[in-house]
Amino acid sequence: MQIGIVGLPYSGKSTLFATLLARKSDDEAGKYQHEAERGIIKIPDERLNKLTEIFKPKKQVNATIEYIKVPGFEKDTGKTSGLPASFLANIKTVDVILLLIRDFENEMFPHPMEKIDPLRDIRFIQTEFMLSDLSIIETRIDKLAKLIMKTQDEKDKRELAVLKSCQEQLEQEQPLIGLALSEAEELLIKGYQFLSIKPALYVLNIDESRLPQSENIITELKSKLPPGSVATALSVEIEKEISQLNPEDAAMFLEDLNITEPATDKMIHLSYQLLGLQSFFTVGDVECHAWTIKKGTKAHQAAGVVHSDFEKGFIRAEVVPYDTLIEHGSWSVCRDKGLIRLEGKEYIVQDGDIISVRFNV
Repeated sequence: MQIGIVGLPYSGKSTLFATLLARKSDDEAGKYQHEAERGIIKIPDERLNKLTEIFKPKKQVNATIEYIKVPGFEKDTGKTSGLPASFLANIKTVDVILLLIRDFENEMFPHPMEKIDPLRDIRFIQTEFMLSDLSIIETRIDKLAKLIMKTQDEKDKRELAVLKSCQEQLEQEQPLIGLALSEAEELLIKGYQFLSIKPALYVLNIDESRLPQSENIITELKSKLPPGSVATALSVEIEKEISQLNPEDAAMFLEDLNITEPATDKMIHLSYQLLGLQSFFTVGDVECHAWTIKKGTKAHQAAGVVHSDFEKGFIRAEVVPYDTLIEHGSWSVCRDKGLIRLEGKEYIVQDGDIISVRFNV
């Protein structure tokens, strides 16, 4: 999973990026880079840790997230002038866009639009995304219309109809994520990788003094966001300090500030929620491995995540829920007690399932 971090200057992108990667951040003042920064983190999972204790494999493989800090709003902020090609190249491939929105005062680093106004900043970024999408759509509609006059291709006609619906939505200043499209229609336009159709995680960067009011702040903000959005509030500076503490001190700090979980964990949980993701496990003496899939994934599709041959030659899946295996202590005991189920390709994999695939290629 890829998550792109975007935001206006002095919103705290570099600090958040460094915090999520658990490394110290350089002072970002005057250091806005033109190249995207990337970093991969392992997703912590206590279930996987416990399975590793039981099976004692040669290695443990956690699921991962790649964070990309994407520059692009550093010049002429506040003026809609089109997104740089480098920005589009980096952001189009991400699964989630994390919009970091500034909601704190700092005289040393004044807001580039002079006044703190989170909703204005959100609207500005959304508008840039929608204008970028609209430009692509208008160009493609013009080309498709000319092509259809010559070929009368039915697939092109269907694509044109969907793009015109998208154009109408954007001209009404509404993001594409709010447009009701069928699965077939989504597939027709998937290759364009429109920005305003991507799931968005809005992170409000607030001052430490406002942390006790964070839930009320987010409740108010959520009512003004597009459908399919998830929002949270945190103090990026405080999260940076927490990330630099040892686990015991960090736990005490979190408790003192009444923060339920550190930013790294929160971003992971919200991203999984936003995309409708869950985990299943494969285990053995070679490795214990966590795999990420969408909720509703069938057994043969989950097998294909492990290896394409597993999906092609899928016969059956041996499945035991995580809690069942932990209760009885081992795979062999679960087998002896008849607790391991044989499931066919239509079985819907559940969060925490431990799976062994039978296949023949």
